[in-house]
Amino acid sequence: MFQRGIRGAITVNSNCEEDIKSATIDLIKEIKSQNCFKEEDISHVIFTMTEDLNCMYPAKALREAFPDWKYVPMVCFNEMKIEKSLEKCLRILIVINTELAQNEINHIYLKGASILRKDLKK
Repeated sequence: MFQRGIRGAITVNSNCEEDIKSATIDLIKEIKSQNCFKEEDISHVIFTMTEDLNCMYPAKALREAFPDWKYVPMVCFNEMKIEKSLEKCLRILIVINTELAQNEINHIYLKGASILRKDLKK
């Protein structure tokens, strides 16, 4: 068994709780549909958001939407402010225990974040 990271990102329409929650749920649903894991396979989750998003923790949105994630360790951080970087962007790193090889992991980039990491798209 190995620990593998699943990366993902999505842009959020606006800095409001509903949009952050909706983007978080959309991203998680797509990551789960493209990768084979259960909540008990998750070691931990790291979220980052650009500084223009500060109305809600994505971890809270996830726990509210998916009660099975109650015991999954999650933490949220601000993304580094880099000149000309993508705005209103929520990023995620989910670390799972799996038998999958690195190249079998499907990283998910949605909406405006689809410009990120084109090298990882399948």
